[in-house]
Amino acid sequence: MVVSEKTRRALKEFGLTEYEAKAYVSLVESGALAASELGRIASIPYSKIYEIIGNLERKGWVELEQGRPSKYYAKAPSTALESSRVRFETTIRSSEADALEELQPLYEKKGVREKPDIWIVRGQDNILDKIKETLSRTRRELMVAMPVVPDAIVSMALPVLALMREKGVNVSVMLPLATSRETVRRLKGLAQVRTREQMFGGGIISDDNQIIILLGEDPEKGLTLAISSDHIGLVRFGKSYFEYLWEGSKPVS
Repeated sequence: MVVSEKTRRALKEFGLTEYEAKAYVSLVESGALAASELGRIASIPYSKIYEIIGNLERKGWVELEQGRPSKYYAKAPSTALESSRVRFETTIRSSEADALEELQPLYEKKGVREKPDIWIVRGQDNILDKIKETLSRTRRELMVAMPVVPDAIVSMALPVLALMREKGVNVSVMLPLATSRETVRRLKGLAQVRTREQMFGGGIISDDNQIIILLGEDPEKGLTLAISSDHIGLVRFGKSYFEYLWEGSKPVS
């Protein structure tokens, strides 16, 4: 039986050698065979055929049929592949646990840290895209502080916030006291909204793992510069600062 190169690669990925793949394919095509017959059909040297069959048995691809002579038959491909997949997953989980048990404490003890991603975002359109991307990924909690509230942000955010409310995301929005009543009205139906007399800087914190720091807020120029990062220390600092400001802010009735 001639199988495609794609199938041969797939069998190799599942841990079969070239000879083992040939033997299994021959058994699938021919049915139960004695070892000598299998070696001849699959073009496997007689000196290796029992080793190959033994390997396939251990890997769960063939079974022995007792008799004179004994014969071997292929397990169903779906059964053999599933058995191999489960075995690989079990091995990987075990290896992962063994490696983590020894390496993670060393990693933490030495103070090694992953390099966080930090992006500088320029221009209101690009900043809006980054904000929309962050909002769309939020699953649990969103904190927003906006020293200025451009109409473009409100228009972009409203449908996303509506979807987040349907999904049960907890959204807190802090705005300057001078924000228009209409903007506040539109937002308070979708989030907890509070206002402050003064706000120095603004930002967005998503799910304790992403922060956007808004810089260059000018009512006339809009948003001109922002920093986006998943640096855990920066996110925690931003959240603590937001919560501090939130406690001193006035709830919108």
